[in-house]
Amino acid sequence: MDVSPASVQSGDRGPGRPSHPGTFLPGESGNSDDLSAGCVVDFPVSVILPAGGTGERTGLQTPKQFCSFQGRPLISYTVQAFERVPWVQVIVVVVAKENLDLMMDIVQRFRHGKVRVVPGGSTRHRSICNGVMALSEEERPAADRPKVVIIHDAVRPFVEEDFLQEIAVAAKEQGAAGAIRPLVSTVIATTSEGYLDHSLERAKYRASEMPQGFTYDVIYQAYHRCTESDLEFGTECLHLALQYCGINAKLIEGPPTLWKVTYKRDLAAAESIIKESLAQSACLLTGGLAPVTALADVLRKAFVALHMELDVVPDLLGDNARCLLKEWNFIQVSVTSSCLSQVEAVLKALEAANRALLHPPVVIWVRLSSAHEHMVNRTEFAAIMDLASAAKLQNILLYGIQLHRSEDTEQWERSVSRVAEMASALIQNRNPVLVGQLLQA
Repeated sequence: MDVSPASVQSGDRGPGRPSHPGTFLPGESGNSDDLSAGCVVDFPVSVILPAGGTGERTGLQTPKQFCSFQGRPLISYTVQAFERVPWVQVIVVVVAKENLDLMMDIVQRFRHGKVRVVPGGSTRHRSICNGVMALSEEERPAADRPKVVIIHDAVRPFVEEDFLQEIAVAAKEQGAAGAIRPLVSTVIATTSEGYLDHSLERAKYRASEMPQGFTYDVIYQAYHRCTESDLEFGTECLHLALQYCGINAKLIEGPPTLWKVTYKRDLAAAESIIKESLAQSACLLTGGLAPVTALADVLRKAFVALHMELDVVPDLLGDNARCLLKEWNFIQVSVTSSCLSQVEAVLKALEAANRALLHPPVVIWVRLSSAHEHMVNRTEFAAIMDLASAAKLQNILLYGIQLHRSEDTEQWERSVSRVAEMASALIQNRNPVLVGQLLQA
């Protein structure tokens, strides 16, 4: 939301944005004296994302929420941040009527399973009101309706689950809760002639941010009781809860990652952050083989040293298929060249998931060879080249790394560290020149 001072006093974490905020990175969480780190969300929660803005301040013809980064609209990243939270049941996205078809297409293309799209109004408050009323129209028992509703900006994609949890629990206990941040600039008042009147003591005020949470009854009654003037000119949901329901919201200082994409320069910053975040984790597929599982444990430690996370699963079947929607980078470890069929299975799964339309996924085949097997035969080399050429047409980048087993523990650990370094570099750089190559660790 636009900055509006909140009259509270709390410690200043310092102005400015972090170097690397990100949806997919562990971030600094907000603090609350009343909330413990072990609080659990065991009640139904729904989310409303008002996304009807025109994006005038970006100076672009396309509203910023629909601007694409790595082939994916900004709003899809925001939706994904909430869909990853298991206790969020429904995400209501409110868009201008002329963008309903566009939003529905985004939901279908990127497989957003929790989203309900509803038409917005002529102002921000009218759009949020439409979202609130849509939740009351859900065809389900009253007991299953949301206990808490979280309202968040569609153009704040870097929201984190731990802070959402604080907001949800505080809203349930207090009736309303909202994020705040220290003011970056001093707020001043001017005279009608354009001269300085007075300035506010910055330490006493905070900027009101998103997300904000409310019990459903509070936000529903607030919009039922508010005036036409509120709907037309208001922006602050917490103010409605106070004025029309007598609920004094709990204010929680949020992390720096809550920043909003407002201007054109913010679009570039968001794209850079998103691109970087895509390269900070990978999924390793073991095939269920004991030697590969043992290697995975060593590789995971090596990746941690490189500030990367490594999820380890046997395959992409059943529940493990969720990795296709979560990860962008896959490492398939095989013990024989005939196991290239495992790589083919990964490529087919990625194509079926339509991931190549978003951003070039990286698949790395790690060939675990015996200590006496030094050379790659021509058939094996030709096979990976053919696979890589076909995958590249689908916008999937396939690389190969050969890792020789060693009885020498120190030599083995050095080789595994080299594999991690090479895989990390391939994932970070996504160099098309190296596609199809079988590199030696």
